[in-house]
Amino acid sequence: MVPTAPPAPAAGKVAFAGMNIAGFDFGIDTMGNANLASIYDVASKGSGIMQMAHFVKDDGLNAFRLPVSWQYLVNNNLGGPLNPTNFAAYDKLVQGCKASGAKMCIVDIHNYARYNGKVIAQEAGGPTNEQYTSLLSQLAMKYKGNMQVAFDIMNEPHDLPNFQTWVGTCQAAVTAIRNAGAKNVILLPGTDYASATTFAMKSGPALLSVKNPDGSADGLIFNVHQYLDWNSSGQNVQCVKNNIDLAFAPLAAFLRQNRRQAMVTETGGSADPSCLALLCQQNDFINQNSDVIIGVVSWAAGGFDQSYVLTETPIGNPDGSWTDQPIVQQCIVQRFRGVTGQP
Repeated sequence: MVPTAPPAPAAGKVAFAGMNIAGFDFGIDTMGNANLASIYDVASKGSGIMQMAHFVKDDGLNAFRLPVSWQYLVNNNLGGPLNPTNFAAYDKLVQGCKASGAKMCIVDIHNYARYNGKVIAQEAGGPTNEQYTSLLSQLAMKYKGNMQVAFDIMNEPHDLPNFQTWVGTCQAAVTAIRNAGAKNVILLPGTDYASATTFAMKSGPALLSVKNPDGSADGLIFNVHQYLDWNSSGQNVQCVKNNIDLAFAPLAAFLRQNRRQAMVTETGGSADPSCLALLCQQNDFINQNSDVIIGVVSWAAGGFDQSYVLTETPIGNPDGSWTDQPIVQQCIVQRFRGVTGQP
């Protein structure tokens, strides 16, 4: 029998917690190919803004990740300017996040270190660092005046021909954002789909070299993901691990040793009782290590309906109230309610 979720811990809590609000990333696959016809405008047509207001006001959460495809922002014009119409639609979601009272609104480029199947700066015919940093510079210019906004420079890099080249791309991204005048938090992802399990031994040591132009690491937070099913994809109904011994304990030790911090910007599970039990255990451990793991943003609410295996989209009631998914209520809200992080 799968045990029920343990009670919430008595002490220790991350600074930031909340949800991914998906929709502007719809239509992009893990090879960085994008079908813009599949974009779901979760700001104008959906209920993403209302969901964020609910999560802040009713649940005491304070952070949202707002995934968007690179192609959408530039309307398939690689290296070009932000498309005014598309950016305005996405920015409405960012402004809705800010207006909700959230303390962190994460602009997430959801492209797997690729553009139309080619890895940034690593494959012939693929995007260059200059084309990539052009995007980030433009976004930094838009949001540098508000520290609520954080930059997740890339979602889930994976199968990179040369990881050290990716480290150079991350450095170029940081330099571009800082040179645009933005002092905002920057989230730095490793490889293996930003795996927390492999970060301490593989991605982390190399990413330590990425610094601000002044040589500091101020505002540079490592970005990790981790799911609880057998292949860590999040696509399976049953959860089989709480990720403590294999992922988050080694990660916390690495971070303390190097005096750095990380944030979990994707995790979650299905409605199966195994996921409820194990996700709650994982999040309890993260709270106990909140000195180095500063936040958890779960996957995902926004445009997902109730058929999606990882749905965390709350159900709207006729009276205007919302009903949270059980896994959200027990493993997110009960663990993280009242988080008080500041930008």
